[in-house]
Amino acid sequence: MTISVGDTLPEADLVKLGEKGPEQISVSSLTKGRKVVIFAVPGAFTPTCHSAHVPSFIRTKDAFAAKGVDEIICVSVNDPFVMKAWGAATGADAAGLNLLADGTSAFTTAMGMTFDAPPVGLMARSKRYALYAEDGVVKVFHAEEAPGTCEISGGEALLAAI
Repeated sequence: MTISVGDTLPEADLVKLGEKGPEQISVSSLTKGRKVVIFAVPGAFTPTCHSAHVPSFIRTKDAFAAKGVDEIICVSVNDPFVMKAWGAATGADAAGLNLLADGTSAFTTAMGMTFDAPPVGLMARSKRYALYAEDGVVKVFHAEEAPGTCEISGGEALLAAI
């Protein structure tokens, strides 16, 4: 079942590459008592994710902060080493976005947002979406219907909805 407005985000561990190597971070620790934006992409370095989705949240980061958002988190079914390199390559790290790996697809599966695209080597990947949550409860949820598009899940569209 796909997550929807009013639902509590599922508990799962995401991974970030820290100074001492991979570090697990629970979704609840990221969201408890906080206002967060989470956007998910099918894969780091993939065309739409790289050229449209991440840049839309870099552009809107200050406007989200002005609305009280504590953190913007990008989730992808990749490993933390790839996410670290992608954050550096896109400027997301420098902009203050938090790019986290869902290497086992546990969070993506619990969200009900997995898809497979074997011809291009994408298995158990995340559909493209963006959400706004307060204290772990989803207040706004925008999922893209068509693959390869970043319209309702982009930073500007989510910002306009909160």
